[in-house]
Amino acid sequence: MKGLPNIQKMLKAAQEMQAKLQKEMAEMRVEGSSGGGMVTVELDGTKNILSLRIDPEVVNPEEVEMLQDLIIAAYSDAANKVNEIISEKLKVFGPGFNLPGLF
Repeated sequence: MKGLPNIQKMLKAAQEMQAKLQKEMAEMRVEGSSGGGMVTVELDGTKNILSLRIDPEVVNPEEVEMLQDLIIAAYSDAANKVNEIISEKLKVFGPGFNLPGLF
């Protein structure tokens, strides 16, 4: 039972780190764009949309599918950036480390 206190300390430290990362993710702001900046999406670190900006030039009732594609592409761009930032933060824990609920 000698190792039990060490395991408890490690678990507590992991829980504290997870809480810290979740707070950082909630405060994170990442922007993605498409169409040369004609559509811009801002996400938080949990990939919730905070804002969506659409240049009036791309609003054409005859090209709704293009606008939909631009919105999806802008969201994907921002979501990929969030993933990169989180992956970078988790590198300190070693390869393959992942905290449940963060991705």
